[in-house]
Amino acid sequence: MQHEIEVEIRYYETDGQGIVHHANYFKYFELARVKMLESVGLDYAELERQGILLVVHSISCRYLLPARFGDTLRIVTRIDRATAARLDHSYLVYCGDLLLAEGKSTIAHIDASGEVQRMPECLLNH
Repeated sequence: MQHEIEVEIRYYETDGQGIVHHANYFKYFELARVKMLESVGLDYAELERQGILLVVHSISCRYLLPARFGDTLRIVTRIDRATAARLDHSYLVYCGDLLLAEGKSTIAHIDASGEVQRMPECLLNH
């Protein structure tokens, strides 16, 4: 599965040099995952009300070129692997045709007590 979103860089996401602070890429990745769920008719808040808690197990980003205030980023998110207990995502962050960053994350499903659970079918079948 693959999904794309666009994100306009806001001034407060940048540092003193007008470059997007590195930590914001993880926020963009989270937004991209939520929008990917919405694109297949799944509401993140509703999943949580049903006790389906999705947490970041690991996340990384490789920065290639800076993004700046006023840029519009295109984030391509893909599910690379889905297992019984986790989803592995990859992210490509573009400004125009330039690849600015590459990311990866592993998302796990836990219950309210923090115990790892099987990934719900509704997440594996998309």
